[in-house]
Amino acid sequence: MNVRSQISMVFHLDKCIGCHTCSIACKNIWTDRKGAEYMWWNNVETKPGTGFPTQWEDQEKYRGGWEKKNGSINLKSISKTRTITDIFHNPSMPSMDDYYEPWTYKYDELFNAPEGSDQPTARPISLVTGEYINVEAGPNWDDDLGGSRVYAENDPNLKNLSEEQQQQLFAIERLVMFYFPRICNHCLNPSCVASCPSGALYKRGEDGIVLIDQKRCRGWRQCIAACPYKKTFYNWSTGKSEKCILCFPRLETGQAPACFHSCVGRIRYLGVLLYDADRIEEVANKPNDELVDAHRSLILNPNDPAVISAALQNGVHESVIEFAQKSPVYKFVKEWKIALPPHIEFRTLPMLYYVPPMSPVMAQQNDDTVQSVSDSFFHDIEQSRVPLQFLANLFGAGHQGKVVYALKKQKAVRTYRRAVTVGDIEMSVAEKMLNEADCTTQEAEAIYQLTSLCTFDDRFVIPPMHREEAIEMMKDPHEHRSEVGFGFVEKPERGL
Repeated sequence: MNVRSQISMVFHLDKCIGCHTCSIACKNIWTDRKGAEYMWWNNVETKPGTGFPTQWEDQEKYRGGWEKKNGSINLKSISKTRTITDIFHNPSMPSMDDYYEPWTYKYDELFNAPEGSDQPTARPISLVTGEYINVEAGPNWDDDLGGSRVYAENDPNLKNLSEEQQQQLFAIERLVMFYFPRICNHCLNPSCVASCPSGALYKRGEDGIVLIDQKRCRGWRQCIAACPYKKTFYNWSTGKSEKCILCFPRLETGQAPACFHSCVGRIRYLGVLLYDADRIEEVANKPNDELVDAHRSLILNPNDPAVISAALQNGVHESVIEFAQKSPVYKFVKEWKIALPPHIEFRTLPMLYYVPPMSPVMAQQNDDTVQSVSDSFFHDIEQSRVPLQFLANLFGAGHQGKVVYALKKQKAVRTYRRAVTVGDIEMSVAEKMLNEADCTTQEAEAIYQLTSLCTFDDRFVIPPMHREEAIEMMKDPHEHRSEVGFGFVEKPERGL
């Protein structure tokens, strides 16, 4: 058992209000440089929708992630023979049109316009070419357009839905949408790391954060094609690739990443998990219908004496184990089993999990009266506006069982709390629902506390990073201490 620690995350989609505060916080800190104008390490998408870049989930188009072939898993985007042929032109890589051409405005035309009878305006100009452009897309171009025939209708997650189900999504009385915030998943089996010809991408051993060494990066861009979530970007100015670094300088000082810290809806949770690295290949090679359970089985119980002993022998610090025992992510993923990985069928084993959203109440209008389609206080999960198959394609590799389990437990907790606080639902009914959802009253209270009344310290349980121990493998920590904090002597640029 090769026990390692991994910083992991949970996003509770039932709480996301789509304010984009997380995106702006990240943008202002990390991607406001030349060449990074179009990059959004954190972005918030509307589902159903095509996302950013357009239709990033369609791996027939982008060929990201891993695929099972001849009893093993292989990268979809490249192979030993294709690396050379695709090194200067990768047909699976998104183009600028798939993202959007970043722009600003010609403010001089607004501020210095001569006096006249018409209202002066600032025309958009490209941040890449400096020429006037017609704005046709943006990072959240389909924001709030859940019923759009242009965007929502082209969501790749609509596959396997019947024609009737797809048409129902666009019926006026059944229009629905939810927000889907995304950052790099810092996967256990990252295809971006495996694809890099120059070895510039690496996964930090002490916390699992995936980074790009800007000095080693040669701009081959294989990582962009290989990442199925399209969270690696190419800086056209420096000729280097860049990605979310999970604000590791903040984590090393005990602070939450910027997007987590700024989250208005308090949807984000961060903690450390212990996992068995020896089983990564075995788990990634499982059939689709077994991937969620297999992925969950990788996570080890931090209270198990055998796990603790193996972790200590492998160099995991006692304080990290202590924080793993208090991790909110462990509760959501392993204990309560209501958080699921996005597109586990890509086989990168993401360490960002999502609590699937509850759908609005289904209703129908008869003359001037709107009536609920369900006799119970909360509608049945199977009658939700978002088809279960859609959520299953997003969070269950196409299989509905795990999504139904998570939603039923959330509904049971909601019903139980209604019985406790309002009293218009019989407690016996609420307790019966809890039993049917594999949930006790104690667990329901714990879920309620962590999702509704959570404090900052409840949501972010950040372990000591112990960077000095990691540095010891490479150099004297005291020498390293005198070198850090100044960044590059020369900024990253094209070439060696």
